[in-house]
Amino acid sequence: MLKIYIARHGQNVDNANGILNGHRNEPLTPLGIKQAHQLAVGIKDAGLAFDAVYTSPLWRAKETAEIVCETLGISMPGMLGPEVLDSLIERDFGVMTGKKASEIEKLCAPDIVKTDTITYFLHPPGAETFPDLVERAKRVIDDITTKHKGGSVLLVTHGDIGKSLYCAYYKLNWLDILTQFHFGNCELLLLAEDANPNEPHVVKIEQYNH
Repeated sequence: MLKIYIARHGQNVDNANGILNGHRNEPLTPLGIKQAHQLAVGIKDAGLAFDAVYTSPLWRAKETAEIVCETLGISMPGMLGPEVLDSLIERDFGVMTGKKASEIEKLCAPDIVKTDTITYFLHPPGAETFPDLVERAKRVIDDITTKHKGGSVLLVTHGDIGKSLYCAYYKLNWLDILTQFHFGNCELLLLAEDANPNEPHVVKIEQYNH
């Protein structure tokens, strides 16, 4: 049985400044680097080992993946670091890219979903919709399950695509997933046939931003 673990990247400059990332490519902050090390410790404490590590092409995810691999002594055969998988890139935020997170409700209401931690915008101009994102997530899962018939793999990615991967794997409603749990920086989720979809987190850490 294949177990797929999903990690969100550490805090980056846009996170710290309350800016909507999307495909923007800012580096980790010192706190984000610390969070990546915390993730690695959490993985080690949980007794996990990975046969492969894949990462989004964006800097914040690649840095996180590299720190985890270096800390845990993971090396990819024939590669200098984690394997980049372009389809793990964050949702395209369209016109909301680079906007302040605090402006979401003003700019996008009523097409929003509010939770205790995040306000999600649903379909501003140019943005991937969540149904589209779930379809991309299904392709990612098909790709990974074709390459790996068993063992464990780690996907280092982002908040919205990470939740969509969870939704696609467990065949859940995307709207429910937005409000079911918070997927914070450097937290770890599990996708597995014998896992409980109502208990998503394998590693949780203290959060300083959303």
